[in-house]
Amino acid sequence: MADSFLILAQAAGGSNPMVNIGFIAVLVAIMYFVMIRPQQKQAKQHQELLSGLKKGDEVVTQGGILGKIHLVSEQTVTLEVANGVRIRVLKRSVYAKGAISDEGQASAKPEDKKEEK
Repeated sequence: MADSFLILAQAAGGSNPMVNIGFIAVLVAIMYFVMIRPQQKQAKQHQELLSGLKKGDEVVTQGGILGKIHLVSEQTVTLEVANGVRIRVLKRSVYAKGAISDEGQASAKPEDKKEEK
């Protein structure tokens, strides 16, 4: 009986190492397409958003502060959050650009929308 377990253990140990390498390669490819690629795409979109900021744009910060850009510098943005009230935030903390409706979703500026008839 002990001999049969020894034979089974030896048979299982003789598998092809190329199958194991192929399995690992498939797992790495799945992780790339599910995790890494979407993060890189999102980071690229955020960088494009930051490079396109200009005076007068309405933005939302990651902390939820709504404001209109008064001044853009290399690393900071000065937002006007109320009449005469300006705050400086890090440029990278800007989350979205566009007017915010009462429903809490970012929308395009009115002149960007197509007229409905």
